[in-house]
Amino acid sequence: MRGRIVVAGLAGLLVSGCGAEAEPVAVPPPAPIAVDVAAASSGGACRLLDFTVIEQVVKVRFDVAAASERDDTYTCVLRAEGAALPELTLAVTETKIDKATFGADMVPDKAAKVTGLGQQAYRRTLAAAGGDGPVAEVGWLAGDGRMAELTWTGGRGTERSAAEKRTADLIALAKKVDTRAL
Repeated sequence: MRGRIVVAGLAGLLVSGCGAEAEPVAVPPPAPIAVDVAAASSGGACRLLDFTVIEQVVKVRFDVAAASERDDTYTCVLRAEGAALPELTLAVTETKIDKATFGADMVPDKAAKVTGLGQQAYRRTLAAAGGDGPVAEVGWLAGDGRMAELTWTGGRGTERSAAEKRTADLIALAKKVDTRAL
């Protein structure tokens, strides 16, 4: 009998503790989840670019892409989040011009010839202007009826010699761009 009284007493104590409402426990909100979005998801010429490949070749991490399409021209602008410069731009235009016309009409004065890129290609640099740093540019006539141009705009205070060195990176990146994928 004593055993039953002890068990009944313990059960009463346990049940009486469950009846009172406990203070709510504050749970902190979960941390935001950062999701890497592929450049290609922006459409336009961004479909031809990959952030990881660009980082490997150009040695700069971009993570923001914006694209545009107008008539027969597709563009993509890449930046690092929160920074206006440096900026990498790819423009691809459908064309029917031939190699001779490209050389005569599209290659800028004082541009240097680039071999091993498309049917014909050039590279050049421009001095800093309008608050931007110097510009490195590589343009080419692809073998698929398209012209393409990669442009690197450096930050204010960047030396033009740095842009000249950047053209080698742009040439290497241009060789990885398959303009047929548009």
